[in-house]
Amino acid sequence: MGGIGNNLPDLLSTSREVTPYNFLSQQQRSFIQMRTVLKVVDNSGAKKVMCIQALKGKKGARLGDTIVASVKEAYPNGKVKKGQVVHAVVVRAAMQRGRCDGSEVKFDDNAVVLIDKQGQPRGTRVFGPVPHELRKKKHVKILSLAGHIA
Repeated sequence: MGGIGNNLPDLLSTSREVTPYNFLSQQQRSFIQMRTVLKVVDNSGAKKVMCIQALKGKKGARLGDTIVASVKEAYPNGKVKKGQVVHAVVVRAAMQRGRCDGSEVKFDDNAVVLIDKQGQPRGTRVFGPVPHELRKKKHVKILSLAGHIA
């Protein structure tokens, strides 16, 4: 009698192997949280910052949210120096975000623009694409400095 029960050990042993490529492509993207290293995409002088805290009592930051960060790498003659504590707005996030029209937006990297206490950008240029959701979050100046609005 050759039923389904005779084939059961073979069915259980043929599992799909998880290669490093599959693991990375299936990795879940999460919020920008404490100790996340982010790329700076303006000409304020910083290269990389590390998130200290997401503002407004949130667990993590998404597109358009403001964070407090520490400068980890900086250009020698920039406006900000290594070790300085700064405020920044998240302009690109690897975490997927839904839009009102049903489409979704996500980027390849996590990037920020440094701002001052009044919410104005510290740099005079913004590099790379910036999502139009920043208009809702009242960061219109960043949109006007950006070369491409996604």
